Amino acid sequence: MKISVAQATPLLASFAALSTMVCSAAADNQQQCHGLDPQPDLVNFLGATLDYEVADRICCHNHRFAEYKGYLAAPEVDLFGRLDPDVETIFYDSVCGIPLFIAPRGRTFEEFKEESLHHGWPSFRPEEIVSENVIIHDDGRMESRCLTHLGHNLPYGGVDRYCIDLVCIAGAPLSPEEDEKVEVITEDESVITSDE
Repeated sequence: MKISVAQATPLLASFAALSTMVCSAAADNQQQCHGLDPQPDLVNFLGATLDYEVADRICCHNHRFAEYKGYLAAPEVDLFGRLDPDVETIFYDSVCGIPLFIAPRGRTFEEFKEESLHHGWPSFRPEEIVSENVIIHDDGRMESRCLTHLGHNLPYGGVDRYCIDLVCIAGAPLSPEEDEKVEVITEDESVITSDE
């Protein structure tokens, strides 16, 4: 069977994309979110109504896609209408409950709000990251140490800007017992069984 160059080009591009995904998956043999599900209570984060299916898909079954631009400002979400502008807010991993970002820091609440609304996702700065809990990959992809997809580092104006999916940082802190379990999981992948 003969095919033309025009017919082969899309096939080669598809093959290249598929092989890149397979190689990336093979190189990163750890299961995203360590096989855990997002916290059920994230659907009522700060009194907002978040979509659990979106959180599960974006945070635990994805390294590339995001919630839609502007989700944080949707009427049912209204993130900045729910935050106290006079205090720093701690944003926790939606799966394992570890702290990831504390904002605003080094800027005003209005600056945090304006930048986030301008870009369409919560936008954090280097001084707002809990660095021991966040992994920034060479390609800019970001995930927590629990392997929850968070978003991407998209520098703006020469400054790192962490463009983060709200559904992936809408968790709650864990109880001490739950926290010990997460510590074991993140330190030793081998302790996870198919029953967990």
